[in-house]
Amino acid sequence: MPDPRSGVAALSPRYQVVAALALAVVAVAVCVHVGMVFLHVAPSNTVTKTHGEAIDEYIYPEFEQNWKLFAPNPLQQNIAVQVRADVRTVDGAARTTGWFDLSAQDGRGIDGNLVPSHTQQNELRRAWDFYVGSHDSEDRSAGPRGPLAETYLRNIVVLRLERGDAAGRGGVIERVQVRSRTTNVPAPEWGTDKVTSKPVYRVLPWWPLPAGETEGGAQ
Repeated sequence: MPDPRSGVAALSPRYQVVAALALAVVAVAVCVHVGMVFLHVAPSNTVTKTHGEAIDEYIYPEFEQNWKLFAPNPLQQNIAVQVRADVRTVDGAARTTGWFDLSAQDGRGIDGNLVPSHTQQNELRRAWDFYVGSHDSEDRSAGPRGPLAETYLRNIVVLRLERGDAAGRGGVIERVQVRSRTTNVPAPEWGTDKVTSKPVYRVLPWWPLPAGETEGGAQ
């Protein structure tokens, strides 16, 4: 007696076609993604010169590649991203929250976690790097990706505040302000370098929330 069929072979011809089409779509999507990432990190060539804008639109901000891990001079600072908000309460009163240390929240989620999420490890950090890389020291957009970087960072912090119920029951977040807190990594005990432990803050302007981003509308 022949062995019963299993897997795709056990499906009817109609569903075998559907499964084959689904696998083909996934394979094409993977190839496109790998190709886009490769072109993004590859040296300048004919394809990137001709289609560079389309490649950047696909890569930024979610798939940007960062090679600082392999730099000869690794980062020697700890950067924490913090946020506060102006809130309108359910009874119409206005108040300003304290500063929420979002980086510390991510750190607590990662500490002791054998499989921390990509969001906890990279989302906020990369959003801040993206913003800093596309704005000057006066927080003016330094290129066409500046508005995208601002919107991306703003949406992330608003979602974090909403998940933490920062506005309280029935309250609405009207605007947010982001800042970074930068501290030097302490020098090793055997080292001779002297570094200050005093934090340095970079405070961004207040960002009013568009109507679509209030009352849980941020995406």
